[in-house]
Amino acid sequence: MKLSRAIRFVLAGLSVLAGMLPASVPACAACFGQSDSPMAKGMNAGIFTLLLVITSTLLGIAIFFVYILRRAARLHAAAGAAAAPGPAATLASIDSRLSQPTH
Repeated sequence: MKLSRAIRFVLAGLSVLAGMLPASVPACAACFGQSDSPMAKGMNAGIFTLLLVITSTLLGIAIFFVYILRRAARLHAAAGAAAAPGPAATLASIDSRLSQPTH
């Protein structure tokens, strides 16, 4: 227990010490402000490529769920039409049940 406490104390001290160092860290071309450099153009192309991949994946998932919903509605309508015949057939089935003898 004391060892982990000592390690946390040392890491916290090193973090504070690293934050107080006067040396500046150079940023990349996109963050530094050179938006017309080849590195910035490549990074923008990468960002748009990833956006295209994510968008097409989400669109495919949405289309799949729309297909499933439409298919379920179509099957439900077909099952409802087969299970519920028209009024003439319903009357005929009621008449046939009434004319059967009861036990």
